[in-house]
Amino acid sequence: MASSLALLFLGLLGSTCALPPPRISFLLNSPERPLVHFSLTDVSNTTTLLLSNDSSTLYVGARNAILLLNVSRSDVISLRSKVTWSPSQTDTRDCVNKGQDPEGDCQNFVHVVQRVNSTHLYVCGSNAYNPQQAFIDMELSVVQQDKARGRCPFSPFERSAAVIIDQELFAATTTDFQGKKPQISRFLSKDGRPDISLDSISLLQEPRFVSVSLDPAGQKLYFFFSEIEKEFSFVDKLQIPRVAQVCKDDVGGQRILQKKWTSFAKSALLCQPPQQFPFNILEDMFALQPPEGADASETLFYGVFTSQWSRRPESAVCTFKLKGIRDVFAGTFKTLEKETYQLKRTAGRKYLGQCGLSNSSDSELSEVRMSYLTSSNVQPVGPVLVFPEQKYSRVVVMKTTAANSQQYDVLFLLTESGFLHKAVPSDQGLRVVEEIQVFREPQRVKSMILSSSKGLVYVGTSEGVTAVPVARCLSYRSCRQCILARDPLCGWSPTRRTCTGLDGADDDIVQTLEVVTGDECQPAEQILQHKEVFVQLGQVVTLQCMKPSNLAALTWTSTDAADLSNQTFIQAADGSLRFLASAGTFGSYQCQAVEGGVREVVASYAVRSAFGPRHLSKVNQDPASPGPEERSVGTEEPTVIPASGAAQNETFITTGSDPEERVTQAKGDAFSVQEIVPTSRKDSRSMTNPAEEVPTQRSYHSELVVVSLLLAACVLILVLGAVRVWRWQRAGSGSDRLPSADDGTRTNASLEIHSLSGPEDAGPDQTIIL
Repeated sequence: MASSLALLFLGLLGSTCALPPPRISFLLNSPERPLVHFSLTDVSNTTTLLLSNDSSTLYVGARNAILLLNVSRSDVISLRSKVTWSPSQTDTRDCVNKGQDPEGDCQNFVHVVQRVNSTHLYVCGSNAYNPQQAFIDMELSVVQQDKARGRCPFSPFERSAAVIIDQELFAATTTDFQGKKPQISRFLSKDGRPDISLDSISLLQEPRFVSVSLDPAGQKLYFFFSEIEKEFSFVDKLQIPRVAQVCKDDVGGQRILQKKWTSFAKSALLCQPPQQFPFNILEDMFALQPPEGADASETLFYGVFTSQWSRRPESAVCTFKLKGIRDVFAGTFKTLEKETYQLKRTAGRKYLGQCGLSNSSDSELSEVRMSYLTSSNVQPVGPVLVFPEQKYSRVVVMKTTAANSQQYDVLFLLTESGFLHKAVPSDQGLRVVEEIQVFREPQRVKSMILSSSKGLVYVGTSEGVTAVPVARCLSYRSCRQCILARDPLCGWSPTRRTCTGLDGADDDIVQTLEVVTGDECQPAEQILQHKEVFVQLGQVVTLQCMKPSNLAALTWTSTDAADLSNQTFIQAADGSLRFLASAGTFGSYQCQAVEGGVREVVASYAVRSAFGPRHLSKVNQDPASPGPEERSVGTEEPTVIPASGAAQNETFITTGSDPEERVTQAKGDAFSVQEIVPTSRKDSRSMTNPAEEVPTQRSYHSELVVVSLLLAACVLILVLGAVRVWRWQRAGSGSDRLPSADDGTRTNASLEIHSLSGPEDAGPDQTIIL
């Protein structure tokens, strides 16, 4: 029995289906996916973000500073003003004396930046483990400062939730130095109302708050968090995701629950795929407002969850509807019995979880105090989206209208490793359209905010603020790549022959978000030019081909070589094709990318003999390869690797970055002029643009000069030596013997000269002694 349960447990842990990887990946600072980054050398931990109503100003809470950034332009982030807000020397000294790190902990980390009215902001910072609040005007002039216990955390790294509504502050955080006393409170209460807080800190068990949202119709606020579940006994602490409600205008009871919430209640959020354990740790929650004119009950809450039981990185996204949350808090509750300290379902208490209980009887308020947990859980709407091998920490969502007038939700999910994933749920399943790297080092604290009007996602980290465009349609260079992306924000314009955004797009925009057949693109839009490569016999040829997406598979075809699968050809893991140049391997080669059953030629080469007659003619386009004038999907420049013993100085490859560029090639004594039409593009996923590197023509002029000078010197020495021998013989007595030391005469030193004769001279190197 125990073994069966163990197998069931392991089966549930490992039952998640694999999700395809992101279709396209862009590394940080990729030219194909440009980002806008802002940072200051003396400012760090820019992690609290607030966007103005007109999306032209971004207020940033940082370490010891508050920044006002101008984001009126989508391509520039500039500093408008800055205020320094550091802890006093006394606060810093007290923090250090309590055992905290002076640099990492005993600084003022701004946790809360909220708009009070049209002229002032409210800010709250950790202030060296002694929270402090301030009111500043919109130009960042400090107006007032005060202590702020219970308004924001003591710790720089503790998450909290706070919002200002009608100039009143609602905050969920801890209220002590050790972070063990959680509280949900209302401060800055107006109209003579008292500030309100929870009746007991035991109502929350080690909560980790992530966000807060207002229900304007119900005049309620919902706080989202995870906490430890005390109802069950586990070896490990069982965590459970929660949503808690309070009424905005709650004033407490008259005798019981004075200055305490009479409307506080909490419920569990269920995010559980079929046949799996639930994802029980809430990482983030985003409220997506319904379209203008729609009922507020249609508001959607997108939550990112992880699991304490996962053996590997894994996340899930669950969607909850405001109507479902309202229904749960309008239902029955569980009451805590003092005798057994157990929760039991109660019925017939319709006042539980309702607003306006300030005049209720003492017995009713006593019942409210003991009945704060709902009997039902909040169920998700739609399927549970599971992301294996990914651990997400933040989420924002935007709604967009596609070319077919249907609305789609686009999710932007931030991973712990620094990548922003753009995901689109549809009837065909979940797909991750692209991933963009926004930071390299893991971030302990980060935040994310969306500007739908500007089409930007702002990410705040310790490294600065980064603006990420929600789409970069121009990165798709062909019609098929634009369609295969199935990005609801992008479509192909046949008139402009480019992939473009849908804002103000042409009426004939081509877009398919479900099943792509490849017939959506016209043949005339798929033009691809040949790239000619001239090589010598016996040389190793490498034809490069880059995958246009992570989901594509590459295959090579040739009209001249019947079988590319034999040992003559090597199809490398990087997609390139390698072979030895021979009479049987000259010809045309095409690299095709296959994705979802759709084929597209992404690279085309014509391998020619360096001494053939076509080497002296222009590059001809292969009629069997029709396709567009636009540059093809990224392929690297072909390279020719000389084989052992081959003459390396006689093989060149022409390339150009402009169709009008003409390059002269040297082939021994023959020269040819070619007009080059580039087919490769610069791609963040490929090497550097090959069109930027034009091979230098090799010259033998310097070698010829050196050899000529050496030959002339040798001839001159031979002539001078012969003259001197002749003179000695004429002056002597006719003897053939040279004078020696024994004769008492002077002996000449010998001069050794090596012969420069060719192979036809059979004799050895000659030595002439003068």
